[in-house]
Amino acid sequence: MSAVAEIPISSPLTQRLANLDRPQRMRLGAGIALLVIVGIVALVLGRQPDYRVLYTNLADKDGGAIVAQLSQMNVPYKYTEGGGAILVPADRVHDTRLRLASLGLPKGSVTGFELMEANRFGMTQFQERLAFQRGLEGELTRSIQALSSVSSARVHLALPNQNGFFREQQKPSASVLVSLHPGQSLDRTQLAGIVHLVASSVPELLPSAVSVLDDTGKLLSQSTDGAGGADAEQLQYVQRIEQQYSRRILDMLEPIVGRQNVKAQVTAEVDFSQTESTAEMHKPNLAPDTSAVRSQQVVETGAGGAAASPPSGVPGATSNQPPASSTAPINGAAVPLTAAGTGANAANGAKRESVTNYEVDKTVQVVRAGSGTIKRLSAAVVVNHVVSDDGKGKPTTKALSPQQIEQMTALVRESIGFSKDRGDSVNLMNAPFLVESPVVDDTPIWKQPQTLEMARSLAWPVGTLLLAALVILGLVRPGLKAMSEPKVASGAGGAGAGGIGPDGSPTFGGSLGGPLDALVADDTQRPTMIGADGIQTLAPTEHQLRLEDARELARTNSTAVANIVKNWINGESAG
Repeated sequence: MSAVAEIPISSPLTQRLANLDRPQRMRLGAGIALLVIVGIVALVLGRQPDYRVLYTNLADKDGGAIVAQLSQMNVPYKYTEGGGAILVPADRVHDTRLRLASLGLPKGSVTGFELMEANRFGMTQFQERLAFQRGLEGELTRSIQALSSVSSARVHLALPNQNGFFREQQKPSASVLVSLHPGQSLDRTQLAGIVHLVASSVPELLPSAVSVLDDTGKLLSQSTDGAGGADAEQLQYVQRIEQQYSRRILDMLEPIVGRQNVKAQVTAEVDFSQTESTAEMHKPNLAPDTSAVRSQQVVETGAGGAAASPPSGVPGATSNQPPASSTAPINGAAVPLTAAGTGANAANGAKRESVTNYEVDKTVQVVRAGSGTIKRLSAAVVVNHVVSDDGKGKPTTKALSPQQIEQMTALVRESIGFSKDRGDSVNLMNAPFLVESPVVDDTPIWKQPQTLEMARSLAWPVGTLLLAALVILGLVRPGLKAMSEPKVASGAGGAGAGGIGPDGSPTFGGSLGGPLDALVADDTQRPTMIGADGIQTLAPTEHQLRLEDARELARTNSTAVANIVKNWINGESAG
């Protein structure tokens, strides 16, 4: 017998792979490869960046320029539905915006004074003036679009060419077209601000020469002296008054009946007419000594004697002599015109007239009625029924008593300053409020937008997991199971058969590793018999007993078994 040689013992994994046949190995390899592919796909899909909005509402020209620049910068991008926005990875939004801003993107459809930076050599004076006008229009457009309620705007300036030879220079004018966001409007202060902005930006432009229109063609900058502007202010004034009185009623009744249990509406009739009245009043005549003299006129005339006779005779030196000196005293007392004196004065030709005018008391009163006077107030109030518990846990409603309604009506009258002379009216009603049942959406859950969006977001992860599970259960798991189970030896006479020889020595077929291990580890299912007492008893055959002896020999004396197998491989007989 030759010396015993050392036989290399392979690893358990190699032994298990050796137990698999060719189809099982191919299925196991394909399963492992598919599992690796699924893992790579899941890793790639899981690492996709979250996209955020870079720019929205871009013009086509700016959008094309930005997309071209993003391609050059190797920045991934995509569009939203309809192309309204450009999306980039969330971690690169700010960096991309700064880099695009350094390149002057987006330029926007509005161009301002940057037009003046591109002056070409040989530009005429008209071209320079036109470029300045376009730049000024663009800057005004940008300023107007900065308003929160303005979506877009256009400014047109009419700047006449100023010439010193014209005696009367033409004045500039401007027109502004604004497009507002849905549901937005411009109040009077905003319109005045736009007009003032344009008028202040153009030299010698008057605010009255600025026209503001909306996208429907309605003139917004009409004069405030017209009825339209006054009506708008009056309507806002009336609304403020009505809201103030309604708030007073709610503040008074809500602590009593609770919130959302009272509704109030106040209608105010306001008089915006402006009246002016003038009254002139005179007092009765007063006594002369207590009245003020406004004017006095005294006329005295007298004639008598030679000195008093008019000149007569032939005109000449004799008839032109000065009159004789007066004999009456200059500052003497006036001669009363008595009956006797009258005759004497009459004889002498004397006459005296005196006219005295006294001031008349007069009062001029001007009364101007104030605008926005409340003519009448009408208040309508609805109060909900009182909600109480019926003792069984069910809510019940109960109407208010007439006394409670009267008390609440009195509170409402006092809160609005009720005036019977003015014709005010208050109507308070007690009625149950209708509780609207929530709207039930009959759309199946699998058709709801939230469900569809969730399904789209979970499609790739769930699909990847299902595919991985199918690969593991269908390909990998059967292969691993086959690796863990040893191959069962075939019957006697076949290839690799093992058994007991004629001389009682065991014989083995195949290689040392596979058939020997299979023979040792083989656990043949033996038939059983049930005796009369109901206990199972084994009934082994002779062949099974020999196999058991061979296994015992292989377990106890492995060196002898190895020599037998070696001699069998070399073609020598066991000695």
